[in-house]
Amino acid sequence: MTVALAGRAPATFEIKSANLPLVALLLKSADLQALAAELQARFGDIPDFFDNDLLVIDLAPLPADATVDFAALVQLLRSLRVVPVAVRGGSDAQQQAARAAGLAKADEALVAAPRKAVRDPQEDSASTSATAPSRPAPRRGETAEMPPEPVGALLIDKPLRSGQQAYARGRDLVVMAMVNPGAEVIADGNIHVYAPLRGKAIAGARGNTEARIVTLCLEPELVSIAGVYRTSDLPLPAEVLGKPTQVRLDGGVEGRLVLEPLAFSSSPAKGRR
Repeated sequence: MTVALAGRAPATFEIKSANLPLVALLLKSADLQALAAELQARFGDIPDFFDNDLLVIDLAPLPADATVDFAALVQLLRSLRVVPVAVRGGSDAQQQAARAAGLAKADEALVAAPRKAVRDPQEDSASTSATAPSRPAPRRGETAEMPPEPVGALLIDKPLRSGQQAYARGRDLVVMAMVNPGAEVIADGNIHVYAPLRGKAIAGARGNTEARIVTLCLEPELVSIAGVYRTSDLPLPAEVLGKPTQVRLDGGVEGRLVLEPLAFSSSPAKGRR
């Protein structure tokens, strides 16, 4: 039987391709009780960390013979205000179980790789000038594609008291005043505190291992980068306690926090010869 499609566009709908930003959960264990405890430890005090973000569950790190209760996993993730929509990777049995729980298959979803170390700007500049192709000029009637506006840092110029929390989603956080004990500053990027840091500071909250914490006076209850943290239970070395310091992560998420004192050189006196 021959089927003839309508020769005109429907008046009530139109189908087009679309892309959505996703966050990814790399699942390393099918032990949901342990997963719930670790999620609670990391995000339990940050109820606004997720804002109904869409999420893909990456099963690649999971053993092929692991059995996952996807219905319970979806419920657990929804309690954190994320919306699981798909899985990628995993065995055929895991994919089938995921589909039975209403999750789509999205093997084509791309998961961001850890950021690489920052290169020498001069080297980058030289390399760019030698190899980068020139961008063609827009033809008449075309509109030049404008780059997206850069997202500036979230700036806070008042002290943060105990119980207060500031979260810089997708950007850096700059605090010009004291972060008191019991306060929390969180950023997906870097955190700069131009005053004493005496509360909690969580940088690279979404896994940016290159994020840093910089303060003029390091006296924190907790510092954390990409989930690697250090609390005040472990006393700080004398060379950084109460002094200008930067905190960085060495070795990625399996690495360790490095505390480095900041040295400021005084400017030459006026009139000195």
